[in-house]
Amino acid sequence: MTFTEPELAYLRSQRLGRLATVAPGGDPQNNPVGFRVDPETGAIDIHGFQMGASRKFRNVLRNPQVAFVVDDIVSLDPWKVRGIEIRGTAETLTDQPVAMAHMSPEIIRIHPRLVFSWGVDPSAEGMTRRELS
Repeated sequence: MTFTEPELAYLRSQRLGRLATVAPGGDPQNNPVGFRVDPETGAIDIHGFQMGASRKFRNVLRNPQVAFVVDDIVSLDPWKVRGIEIRGTAETLTDQPVAMAHMSPEIIRIHPRLVFSWGVDPSAEGMTRRELS
């Protein structure tokens, strides 16, 4: 299993993440994006408006290495944050089913290779790191 039950529950509770891709000159590009997690495959699907024409889509076509972060602030006082960082390879897919009328049929699918999480699982202290096969 790619994600633990607490990680899956957290990802399902969130709607916005940040996708980091590599631009043509080698600079990182980071964008807020909508997403869905497939609990069976462990893949993360990034969707959006005119996704196929976006810079992030073109970046993934050139370089499939990505990082994806979902996080939030649970409390300011006391300070409590939680989140997940996923590193992996991405692929671009076209003609995918459209979940909402304003979304385009192109998506970026992330295949996780490394997962960091913090504050998501009450039984885990600090940050956890897990490499996937």
